[in-house]
Amino acid sequence: MDPRVLEAMLPYFGSRFGNAASRSHSFGWEAEKAVEHARRQVAELLGASPREIVFTSGATESNNLALKGIFEAYRSQGNHIIIMATEHKAILDPLRHLERLGASTTVLPPEPDGLLDPGRLRREIRPETVLVSVMWANNEIGVVQPVDEIAAVCREHGVLFHTDAAQAFGKLSAVAAGENIALVSVTAHKLYGPKGVGALYVRRGVSVASQIDGGGHERGLRSGTLNVPAIVGFGEACAICRMEMKSEAARLRALRERLRDRIESCLAGVTVNGSLEHRLPGNLNLSFTGVSADALLMSLPEIALSTGSACSSATVEPSHVLRAIGLSSEAARSSVRFGLGRFNTEEEVDYVVQRIVESVNKLRSAAPKAGPNGST
Repeated sequence: MDPRVLEAMLPYFGSRFGNAASRSHSFGWEAEKAVEHARRQVAELLGASPREIVFTSGATESNNLALKGIFEAYRSQGNHIIIMATEHKAILDPLRHLERLGASTTVLPPEPDGLLDPGRLRREIRPETVLVSVMWANNEIGVVQPVDEIAAVCREHGVLFHTDAAQAFGKLSAVAAGENIALVSVTAHKLYGPKGVGALYVRRGVSVASQIDGGGHERGLRSGTLNVPAIVGFGEACAICRMEMKSEAARLRALRERLRDRIESCLAGVTVNGSLEHRLPGNLNLSFTGVSADALLMSLPEIALSTGSACSSATVEPSHVLRAIGLSSEAARSSVRFGLGRFNTEEEVDYVVQRIVESVNKLRSAAPKAGPNGST
């Protein structure tokens, strides 16, 4: 979390610990004023009206409210929902739930570079299609979708469009609500705010059935006492991004290219997964031929990296995102995601390059060699 965000939050843990829903005394009024100020800050970064911002506990809740709320509100108009195969589990799992309630779903495959072909989407829309949900920027491979084109296709066919913008919000100046976008999910901790708070943009005129009832908070769309300190922090994080996003993106892109160039110059058998042109500035996903990503991460405990794998019931499955863009199970299991951020330095990048090169070479040299008949 950005120290400036923490500084803005601290008073609301102590002397300003009022309930924003308490309208009968000054403590509640002060909390409500802070929440509405933060709502404006979030709306300004999103290019929306404050009235269109619904505070939630994060992007997962926002995605659930969007998918389930739209399905329930528009059930009489149709039951078909379209998503991409590379969506986050916070989209895939709610969709499985809706299928049990009668939803018909289409899961579109990406192109090998991770992008969705808007023409393919156009061909899949049916008269009963009520919602299309496509992630703005992917959390594993960082690929940024042509959201404006996708949203235009949806509007052309009278279909609501939702995007999970958790990864893109605060990183791309192009992330903005508009007449073609009905709903946008965002979260605070991806832009150096606190964990446990997010928002759903709901365009004026779009109906959403609430999923949490009890008290009528957030215009009846999401009941529950508001987390005032976290909301204040979310607003401050958005305000900082408005001022620094452009310069920060350029700096991160330079760091990413430094990381990529130096790894590729020192190691053979390295492949970038996903489009480099249409990509978040701080994301790099690499496959290292002949290396287990899990083993690589085990050898680098001081470096925060991710394999993108999902672990359940002691079974490690290769990333569904990497498999969807055509990687083999072996290639997917050799892939590592690097995430660069606001507080990373060139010195840290160079250290990571050194450690990656050392570890990859060591793991490759220790790997069993195939014999003449293919045995090891």
